[in-house]
Amino acid sequence: MTSTDLDRLARTAYEAHRSANPGSLPSWEDASEQEQKAWRAAVSAVTGQGDATLAEAGPTQSIVLQAGNETRVFHTEFTAGRQGTLVVNDEHASSHHALFEPAHGLWYVKDLGSTNGTWLNRRRLVVAQRLKKGDKIRIGRTVVVVVSA
Repeated sequence: MTSTDLDRLARTAYEAHRSANPGSLPSWEDASEQEQKAWRAAVSAVTGQGDATLAEAGPTQSIVLQAGNETRVFHTEFTAGRQGTLVVNDEHASSHHALFEPAHGLWYVKDLGSTNGTWLNRRRLVVAQRLKKGDKIRIGRTVVVVVSA
């Protein structure tokens, strides 16, 4: 498989994913180089072509979150909820409500089957979604803001 073929497949896969998540992802041209590289690595891994691995997407940056008056920095996967690593003191939050996880140099959030759902920018999560600066995640009635990701 040539580099051009890999680029074409990565772009096609990304755009298919983007069309399934309208309004939540930038176009291929506006996606970061790191994200494009991650898509190329994923396509390469799935097709069994080349030596590209998901690790080539680069190291994951930390994520900085603001919850109320508290600012927290995380470097690895963690849960948020009444009993999570990020404790959410909210009777409407589940014990382990949401999972924040790094993948391909980016941060994602997904609901862990909570009763009231996890919301990203006023949209209920159905699948894991990529996080970016300024995103607002609602867990119960508590809003957590992404300061940097």
